[in-house]
Amino acid sequence: MELENCACRYFISYSGVKLPLKLVNELPDASHLENRNTYFRGFFDGDERLLLLEKLVYGDVELRHQYSYHGNGTLSQAEITDVDGEITVLNFDEAGQALD
Repeated sequence: MELENCACRYFISYSGVKLPLKLVNELPDASHLENRNTYFRGFFDGDERLLLLEKLVYGDVELRHQYSYHGNGTLSQAEITDVDGEITVLNFDEAGQALD
């Protein structure tokens, strides 16, 4: 995944349980991070689609979601890495329905 052309933004939390997660309460700039123990970092493409989400706790990545999309913009795949490094991959059809 190439992130050099993506916008990196910082958030306090997320809402909902449907993937991709929706980051909320954007922090205006990175200077506000020094006083935060926990925050989310999101990388967005030119179409404002979330490609990578990381939950940082005391500077360490505790949770990571990496997303890819179908040509129609619906979620194609979510690769989720938990705090223990366990990876779960979820695949979705072009209608957004989970595949087995």
